[in-house]
Amino acid sequence: MNLLSFLILFFVFRYLKRSARPAIPNWDQLLLWANIITGLLFLIEANKGTGVLGLLWMAILTGYAYRTPELEFFRPTLVPLLPYLFLSVLEKLARWFVPKFYDEYELYFEIATFAAFIWVAATWMNLRKQEKALAVEREKRQQEEETNKVIAAQKNELEYLVEERTAELRAQKEELETTLEHLRATQDQLIQSEKMASLGELTAGIAHEIQNPLNFVNNFSEVSVELIDELREEETKDKPDTELISDLLEDLRQNLEKISHHGKRADSIVKGMLQHSRVSTGQKEETDLNALADEYLRLAYHGLRAKDKTFNAKLVTEFDPALGKANVIAQDLGRVLLNLFTNAFYAVTEKKKALGGAFEPQVSVQTRRQADGIEIRVRDNGTGMPEAVRQKIFQPFFTTKPTGQGTGLGLSLSYDIVTKGHGGTLDVRTKDGEYTEFIIHIPAS
Repeated sequence: MNLLSFLILFFVFRYLKRSARPAIPNWDQLLLWANIITGLLFLIEANKGTGVLGLLWMAILTGYAYRTPELEFFRPTLVPLLPYLFLSVLEKLARWFVPKFYDEYELYFEIATFAAFIWVAATWMNLRKQEKALAVEREKRQQEEETNKVIAAQKNELEYLVEERTAELRAQKEELETTLEHLRATQDQLIQSEKMASLGELTAGIAHEIQNPLNFVNNFSEVSVELIDELREEETKDKPDTELISDLLEDLRQNLEKISHHGKRADSIVKGMLQHSRVSTGQKEETDLNALADEYLRLAYHGLRAKDKTFNAKLVTEFDPALGKANVIAQDLGRVLLNLFTNAFYAVTEKKKALGGAFEPQVSVQTRRQADGIEIRVRDNGTGMPEAVRQKIFQPFFTTKPTGQGTGLGLSLSYDIVTKGHGGTLDVRTKDGEYTEFIIHIPAS
């Protein structure tokens, strides 16, 4: 039993060497000297020693550990030594001072001391398991902390990237909104330019249409002046012919009615021109589509005739007498018809230039009431168009006309007016070199 104390001390030193280094100056040297001293004492005790030196050395080291704050972590390891140390000291005291008592109970002392040693070993093994478990838990927590640090760093980086990307997207959004505003303004300008271009096409036709009623007004005005002169002359006679006066007044009344009629006709043409040039109100009204189509057909034709006196075309109209009035935006639908008629006359003009006198230009317009709405067909026997062109004609800014002769917005705007403004359809049928036919379908209100 005398050597058990040294065995315990060697385990204590091994534990201290493997444990965390305490904040004690020259700790490694102190531990080395403690091992050396323990080894020397072990040699002395091994040579028939009494075991007192080992116990004394153990008591000194235990006291030092309890008195040193830096070794506080080691105190739980020393607690199991106290029973062993107490029993060992009690055994030595009994052997020295009450030898008879010791001799009688020596076996019990040895058993108790050995049991205390087993207790030390078992406790240390349990502490070792706990320390390993704590080490694993500590390592796990360190890994979790490192992982959390990495996650936090990645989170901060991600938040920075998100903020940076958000700022970029916000700037792009503002830029796109500005660009969109510019595009809308440009679109409005182009639409207005298209309106003015179509108005220019109408100007010559309008002048021709106004000239006719003005001629009638002038002629009937001159005749009315002559009738008034005859009337005054008849009134100055001694015996006026009342029957002649009555006939003159009736002729004068009829002339004034005709002047009023043609004056109103001129007024309606001017109002139509002004309405065409204004911004659309988008308000639908009951409209005679037969009259609308006929008016714009003649205006477009006379407009082209004013530019080219040699041009002639056959105008064919097939208006359904049962068509009635339709609830449409007359101003917008008039633009659509004007655009289709203008394109039709352009197509037959180009074909006339290519074929010469052997070709007779013809433009027709047909209206028809159907069960589900109204149909308007505009057809020409002009150049037609290939399939590749037909697929693109309703695209904005697409045109087959030479530069400066078309904006490429006419058919695009016409398509929007019919489909979006009236919920209808605008289709085209064509054969390259032979004909083109546009079909407008306005659903029943």
